[in-house]
Amino acid sequence: MQPPRADITIGSLHNTIAPFRLIQSQLDQVRQLINQQLAAPPKAQAVAELLDYVNTRSGKMIRPGLVLLSAEAAGKITDKHIRIAAIVEMIHNATLLHDDVIDEGQQRRGRPTINHLWGNESAVLLGDFLLSQVFKMCADLEPKIISIIACTAARTCEGELRQIIERQNWQLSEPEYIDIITEKTAVFLGSCCRLGALLSQADKAKVESLARFGLNAGIAFQITDDLLDITGDENKTGKTGGRDANRNKLTLAVIHLLQVVDWKEKGEVYDKLNAVGKNKDALTGMLRSYGSLEYAHSRAQEYAAQAVQALSNLPESDAKRSLIETARFMTNRAV
Repeated sequence: MQPPRADITIGSLHNTIAPFRLIQSQLDQVRQLINQQLAAPPKAQAVAELLDYVNTRSGKMIRPGLVLLSAEAAGKITDKHIRIAAIVEMIHNATLLHDDVIDEGQQRRGRPTINHLWGNESAVLLGDFLLSQVFKMCADLEPKIISIIACTAARTCEGELRQIIERQNWQLSEPEYIDIITEKTAVFLGSCCRLGALLSQADKAKVESLARFGLNAGIAFQITDDLLDITGDENKTGKTGGRDANRNKLTLAVIHLLQVVDWKEKGEVYDKLNAVGKNKDALTGMLRSYGSLEYAHSRAQEYAAQAVQALSNLPESDAKRSLIETARFMTNRAV
């Protein structure tokens, strides 16, 4: 199955979220830079088809958007910001390629996954190729910037590893869950904001405020993403639903449910979790009836509010307002 070749700019406006209108032209520059970095040698036609397919699957560009909006909120967007924004998006796309293999995902961003079309080997190696291109792009960056990128990538992997290790740990607590998603998702978003501010030569207070914004927004984002895995319509979310439950990954809604049901019903919940492919609707019904979905959404809103509060010492600007709108978008996706 060979998908059509296409330029990365196709559909870019369609995929961009509303808060990023302010930085639309810069996001298009980021896409073009990624397109250049993923250009295959003329003789490698088969590789070119894979890379083109990755390029046509451009998502919401949340991580590059946070780099650019943080830059604008703290100063001005420069060519260095465009480069860093491309780097973080390529790292993110590499993790998605690997995640789809781990979770046996069949759909991502509304299209069949690479592993579904070309197999796991191609998906893993393509993710590795993206990371190798990132290494090249980082080679002549300032040591401090390289260190932030490297530490962020390492912590993201640590969070993913811990989540896998904790599969089927039905005793996982809410603080432990928050710690895991902080490492695997929120630290990355916090670093995007930190990098944007640092490259704008912002003072320490602004850098830390923007980093806190990204961290709390990232927690809200992941809680909401986990909710969408349970309740989301695949036609709207654009990716395979139920993957967390099918792989026995605990989410905040499930943790809440296990805390509020009595000991008799816990056995029923365990049975549904262990055979969620057959009992997804029943499990979702229990999560809804016990207020677990509502609880998880309320916690996401709390973290989004903390993200907004972190920006209180920044002067008013279009960029600041767009960041606030982004935090709210991250939680309202599950409504």
